[in-house]
Amino acid sequence: MDTQQLYEQGQELWTRAVAIWVAGGWGMAAIAFNAMVTFGLATRVALNLMSKGFGVRESTWRSWVEDPSKARGHVGSIITRAMSQPDYTLTAQVFEGLRATESAPFVRDLRVLKVTVGTAPLLGLFGTVTGMLATFSALATGSGGEKTMAQIAQGISEALITTETGLIVALPGLFVHYLLARSHERYKAFLARLETVCNQTQWRRAQARRAA
Repeated sequence: MDTQQLYEQGQELWTRAVAIWVAGGWGMAAIAFNAMVTFGLATRVALNLMSKGFGVRESTWRSWVEDPSKARGHVGSIITRAMSQPDYTLTAQVFEGLRATESAPFVRDLRVLKVTVGTAPLLGLFGTVTGMLATFSALATGSGGEKTMAQIAQGISEALITTETGLIVALPGLFVHYLLARSHERYKAFLARLETVCNQTQWRRAQARRAA
């Protein structure tokens, strides 16, 4: 398949997509805005979670706890800050502040994402209602013939297209929200594990200093 054929097929798909979009009525604009908010927010949450770097091996970050000078990345900066505290009670305060500053934005964004995912099929349903109203209006006021049939077909198309588009946005959005929520839970569990190890190390060092 040469470049010209690919271009022609792409142009044909674009023309069909525009025709379907127009047939969906004004409700398609609301669904499109909802989709942009949903997947834009999901992308931001995913990138922020990836930037935390909590996939590092436990043996690696445990060695960083013992020697913070070897620490690297975001996890390394957490360990360096925690282990620089003179007492394990202050180390616990570091992690408490970390949960407030880092976990809270994820909770907020995931809550908003859940709302936008749930709104998508409702917007599709709203388009369904307006399409059916247009269909019944054509049946009530039309005098028969091709014009009336065209109005009926347009109303039914609007109803079905908006419903389908709302589901197309909601189904992958629901799956993405589930994955991001699971990833956030893993990050919280990682921070809890890291806090325990750092506190134990600080306590052990404090006991050694007292013994000395």
